[in-house]
Amino acid sequence: MNYQAQYEAKRMSAEAVAAEVQSGWLIGMDSSAGHTPTLISAVAARAKNSELTDVKVHTLLDVYPMEFFADNSLLGRLTNVAWFSGGGSRRAVNGGYGDVIPNYYRDIPKYIRAMYDYDAFFVSVSPMDKHGYFSLATVCSYSPAMMEKSRRIYLEVNDHQPRAVCGGQIHISQVTGLIEVSQPLPVMPAAKIDAVSETIGGLIAERIADGSCIQLGIGAIPDAVGAALKAKHDLGIHTELFTDSMVELIACGAVNNSKKQIHRLQSVTTFAYGSQRIYDYIDDNPGIALLPVDYVNDPNVICRNDNMISINAALEVDLWGQVCAESVGTRHMSGTGGQVDYVRGACQSKGGKSFIAFSSTAKGDTISKIKSTLTPGAVITTSKNDVDYIVTEYGVAHLRGEPLSKRAAQLIAIAHPNFRDELRFEAKKRGILI
Repeated sequence: MNYQAQYEAKRMSAEAVAAEVQSGWLIGMDSSAGHTPTLISAVAARAKNSELTDVKVHTLLDVYPMEFFADNSLLGRLTNVAWFSGGGSRRAVNGGYGDVIPNYYRDIPKYIRAMYDYDAFFVSVSPMDKHGYFSLATVCSYSPAMMEKSRRIYLEVNDHQPRAVCGGQIHISQVTGLIEVSQPLPVMPAAKIDAVSETIGGLIAERIADGSCIQLGIGAIPDAVGAALKAKHDLGIHTELFTDSMVELIACGAVNNSKKQIHRLQSVTTFAYGSQRIYDYIDDNPGIALLPVDYVNDPNVICRNDNMISINAALEVDLWGQVCAESVGTRHMSGTGGQVDYVRGACQSKGGKSFIAFSSTAKGDTISKIKSTLTPGAVITTSKNDVDYIVTEYGVAHLRGEPLSKRAAQLIAIAHPNFRDELRFEAKKRGILI
């Protein structure tokens, strides 16, 4: 029962933890601010000195500049394998010195339990409470599954991490070793809401009723939707990622979670990433529940909330309505993440709607994001059978249940005017428009 004595017995230096790592280990981490850059740097130092080979580290959405994202000489010594890529893992994959696991976010815990045995789980946590528990802070995601399948658990105890009272916990008795750090959490710069994003946000907000339950992603368009929803009432939150725009909606009173069918009066998410304001909001707040992703992103759970609204992004869409959100041609960008989870969950919800939103062009209006056919090599994220609404600054196309000819006509109508004639020509040439 003397938890502080256990704590002191397990306190180590980063170098001491790294010294326990052996060649051939598989190390797991969860997402974003749950990563452990100090521990990884210590392990990387050993790998650079040729003391380690064939160590692999599973991550999701990297936000720290960890060594294996920048140093291709670590290939074969310390290699990243991403469940979903951020900027560093994207560079590593495209550079040929990183790897990626295709998946639906909701399925990662299932894969971990069925397929992987981890030699160690690394995670950043808040300081221990008087009962011997550490909060997983901003991330729950697949951490419970990794803890079950890991032989060892090493902590970075960071006094900047918030304590999520309705989130994942680790007890000191489960811990192999820990280090102490005092490091501000990574923050995401606020997206710039331009006129195009503002227009798209307004088009989507018009179609969201009071009392709806929302999921928003990252970026200017979701932020613009959030801004446009401030005049709404009794909104709820059930989302994969908890964002700054959601804190804004709670602060202004638009979100109170009073109309939800499950987790009423609580915002539900599986991880949070954004500004310091988010981390401050999570701290000691029973109004936000950070729960495992195999529950939060399960379409059969998502749809239990009526009027579920899902808003996600895309890089390009073809005239069938196939959505690519994770590659530019053959160039890897991110991953499927939870887009399909929420498209399906929202469409199964009573009164629910799913929106895929993006500006109509790229590279100074020289490339249309609505295409006759997807760029060769493009990865399909959301299928033509799942897609619901597509939105650009030129309007809204409803595709679900519609025939191909009507889908194509609607998509051409919301494409940039400079490309409509070309798209219409290609559609008629292929016999799509009848």
